[in-house]
Amino acid sequence: MSIHLDIVTIERVVVSQEVDYISAPGIDGVVGILPKHQPMLTALAIGELRYKKGNQETAFAIGGGFMEVRPDHVTVLADAAESADEIDEARAEAARKRAQELMAQKVASSSEAVQAVILEQTMRRAELRLKVARKRHRGTNE
Repeated sequence: MSIHLDIVTIERVVVSQEVDYISAPGIDGVVGILPKHQPMLTALAIGELRYKKGNQETAFAIGGGFMEVRPDHVTVLADAAESADEIDEARAEAARKRAQELMAQKVASSSEAVQAVILEQTMRRAELRLKVARKRHRGTNE
């Protein structure tokens, strides 16, 4: 038995296929979805979305968004979604380093505090992208 998964961003349909299991980064923690799951709607955090089809597991870096679950269909409306194969590890590492360097500077004003929050989100996204990309190279499903 399977469940249909659609992952969509504003730019494209990233995935549209039948899968056996979905694990998504909900704002209150990781949400696991199997076929015939109760209907629900949840916000997604920056994190790793995985799905299994047979013995193969596929991972995506998700930049937040929303997920609608129905017993036979899951729709993910993601702010950003990249598969491990799409992530340029060198660019993600450079983005993480830039964000870390900028965050290391002291926050002196409220506008800088806002920038610090944005930088933290940027760093979290870069670290997630690296995690997903490195798993592909190691061949692990941590």
